[in-house]
Amino acid sequence: MKDFSEFNGRYQSDLTDAGFDTLAVRAGQVRTHECEHSEAIFTTSSYVFNSAVEAAARFSGEVPGNVYSRYMNPTVRTFEERLAALEGGELCAATASGMAAIYSVCIAHMQAGDHLVSSRSVFGSTNIQFERYLRKFNVDITYVDLLDIDAWRAAIKDNTKMLFLESPSNPLTEIADIRALAELAKETNTLLVVDNCFCTPALQKPLALGADLVIHSATKYIDGQGRCIGGAVVGSAELIEPVVGVLRSVGPTMSPFNAWVFLKGLETLGLRMKAHSENALALAQWLEQHPKVTKVNYVGLPTHPQHELAMSQQTLGGGVLSFEVAGGREAAWKVIDATRMISITANLGDTKTTVTHPGTTTHGRLTDEQRDAAGISQALIRIAVGLEDVQDIIADLASGLDAL
Repeated sequence: MKDFSEFNGRYQSDLTDAGFDTLAVRAGQVRTHECEHSEAIFTTSSYVFNSAVEAAARFSGEVPGNVYSRYMNPTVRTFEERLAALEGGELCAATASGMAAIYSVCIAHMQAGDHLVSSRSVFGSTNIQFERYLRKFNVDITYVDLLDIDAWRAAIKDNTKMLFLESPSNPLTEIADIRALAELAKETNTLLVVDNCFCTPALQKPLALGADLVIHSATKYIDGQGRCIGGAVVGSAELIEPVVGVLRSVGPTMSPFNAWVFLKGLETLGLRMKAHSENALALAQWLEQHPKVTKVNYVGLPTHPQHELAMSQQTLGGGVLSFEVAGGREAAWKVIDATRMISITANLGDTKTTVTHPGTTTHGRLTDEQRDAAGISQALIRIAVGLEDVQDIIADLASGLDAL
């Protein structure tokens, strides 16, 4: 971000030593000569140049400036600078989706013959991407228990280039020791990539814990209202520039309109994540006492196996929890179908509470063996707790559980 002294007078905001919520509202914005208060949407595919010489200099990178919106757009750049400021990274690359962010990182930093170590506890589509597509290009992949540092260490080979994980994991909310894995990554000269989708920088900053790159599905909490698809990668300039090269040549980039929507989402991120966390904790406490519930997974509960670790890395528990009921898939479906307010959808991070059955939706394309290895039982239900009155959420789930 430019220094305030470089800006054109008072039209810009001085963000020296600004706090998180201020950065979430103002970081990255450079007002145009129109002096707009809200961020502008630059819906343009290309840009004009003053001369052929200037065009050549822009295309070669000799002179900075806009070239083509496949990889460079002022609205997208504002979003990138704002998210980078919130995560504490040097640069951000915005992508068309969270899955595009993961794929762009992988092909930017790995090649045929390389090795990736991944947690077993990753989103189902992440697993499918690794298995169906990375393996096609002769990238070897080993899956390990997210919680077992020794297993991570044992899995690393001479050709290992990347360690990949989610924390909290989807949907069991398992917590990785990011600091310990960051130390291991540095010892072994590998990149530690952390999917921070569940927490966002409002609750957790993996770069500050030693991670090299942070992945986001902006579709989730960054948007916050289920409106647009997008993703992002944040890290050092050295590690992000190869990702930008992928975006330039392959093209999985974010649209200006979606970037503008995500900017509006970032403005309320801190407030929303606090409210999501408060509602989720209240719901988890209620579920933990319910006689029809056999297990609750929520990092904010003192009974969660990694509660202390989570609270040393996160400021709050976040908005996602899962729980199991006796009776397997039939019982889980009965609970879901009996609700009347909660939305049955696999998306999360919305102001509206959502419920899904991971075994047949988000992780439905995995084999039975893969689901068992990841701990995804057919009795498991995932709730992404929204911002409704928590007593209404509880009442709706109560009707579902009563159906058992």
